[in-house]
Amino acid sequence: MDTTASRILLDATSIPASKGGVARFIIGLLAGLESTGTLIMVVAKRADLPALSAAAPGHRYIVAPPSVSVRPLRLLWEQVGLPALAVRQGARVIHSPHYTFPLLSRTVSVVTLHDATFFSSPEAHSTLKGVFFRRWIRWAANRATRLVAVSRATADEVARYVPRLASPIAVAYLGVDAGVFSPPTPAAVREVRSSIGLSIDQPYVAFLGTMEPRKNIPALLAAHAALRAEDAAATPVLVLSGSRGWDAATNDALDRIAELPFAERSVIEAGYLPLELLSAFLGGAELVVYPSLGEGFGLPVLEAMSSGTAVLTTRRLAIPEVGGEAVAYSEPDAESLTVALRELLADDGRRAALAAYGLARSRQFTWAECARVYTDAYATAAGTVGR
Repeated sequence: MDTTASRILLDATSIPASKGGVARFIIGLLAGLESTGTLIMVVAKRADLPALSAAAPGHRYIVAPPSVSVRPLRLLWEQVGLPALAVRQGARVIHSPHYTFPLLSRTVSVVTLHDATFFSSPEAHSTLKGVFFRRWIRWAANRATRLVAVSRATADEVARYVPRLASPIAVAYLGVDAGVFSPPTPAAVREVRSSIGLSIDQPYVAFLGTMEPRKNIPALLAAHAALRAEDAAATPVLVLSGSRGWDAATNDALDRIAELPFAERSVIEAGYLPLELLSAFLGGAELVVYPSLGEGFGLPVLEAMSSGTAVLTTRRLAIPEVGGEAVAYSEPDAESLTVALRELLADDGRRAALAAYGLARSRQFTWAECARVYTDAYATAAGTVGR
């Protein structure tokens, strides 16, 4: 049957090799669309098809050319090959889920915007990355048929910095898969402790995310060091999971820690943990700390809440939309983080209450609800054809 939904083409070729947040968004959205009865076409790299089709087998998957694995060639294919593919497949709408989209395509477009800190906090990004994404956000805001942001804060920031919008910005909060992120079993926590070099019952504080400037890792390291200086025995190990970014200050600090004998380290850089270990990593922690200077959404905060652990974070941009009153907040400077960490680590009851509140709140963020916003955006965009 030739329905509008079946003639949507989602470009999933932007999924990075690390399978990080972009992958979790696309997989979650596809699962949400399928659960609400909306089946679409999806073009993706061959290596990504097993994960996509396993999560949402009802969609029709198309293999992208091998060249899209090289970023410059992917961007070129997006401008030329993707519009041609849309025409061949009879697509009425192209959904570009990560900022960039075909500029000259005759097929109408829905574009997802994840973050506006490229405008509000340019120092938190490399110069090239900032220029690239500011340009694409402006183009999307001026030319896309429909825009969808992942939070109200992101939508408001885009409207602030790009006042000439082609259309209103819809807001579709990201979801969390409770089947992937849920309170872990003791056995799962033991497994993840072992994988990161901790003893079977060693307490730890967790951070999850790319270690780039806006994640504010130097302030977290300083706060943790201050607590260790006060009482080393009572301060859990700090475990950082995620890939390193381009922040020289963070990388230099981590290099100095790595040079210490393992027995003397109070900070462990666990690297990029596989998805199947993340819930146990987050849920097994005494506390998850996310001291970000600004987020378009803050998916690690939601995933930690869903994993049943207390979260300490900041009130920057979209994070309060996610955490509400179910997380603890601190100013992002080292002194404030030290005070907040000290208080929370000393109060088992408050951490348990935050964990319970966070778990309950996380269940409000579903991929099905996210998908409903996109279904409306697809229908609205398709309705403009021929006008």
